[in-house]
Amino acid sequence: MLIAVAGPYSAGSEEQKAKNLDAMNSAAAEVYRLGHIPIIGVNASLFVAEKLPELDRHEVINNISFAIVNTCDAILMIGSSRGADIERKIFESKGLPVYYSIEEIPQAKQ
Repeated sequence: MLIAVAGPYSAGSEEQKAKNLDAMNSAAAEVYRLGHIPIIGVNASLFVAEKLPELDRHEVINNISFAIVNTCDAILMIGSSRGADIERKIFESKGLPVYYSIEEIPQAKQ
């Protein structure tokens, strides 16, 4: 399965943003260990947003993140934030799995 990993990214400091991103990447590594492909929308969008300083950074990040996450089969929520909650609602509206811990995710079939 393609599994989105969602949690807070935005924070009051660059240090906290880095910690938030590290938490998502650590969870994504665990998803991969279970045999699934993890997707973190903000990872894909950050570098693009940096190349578009004339555009609203938050909007670019959200547009790309939500589009990427929308292609996944399930989502792992590692925390709550406005953006992560929007991503969760995408999955709920489609009736797709929403996981709240690594332990809930089944091992991929070989």
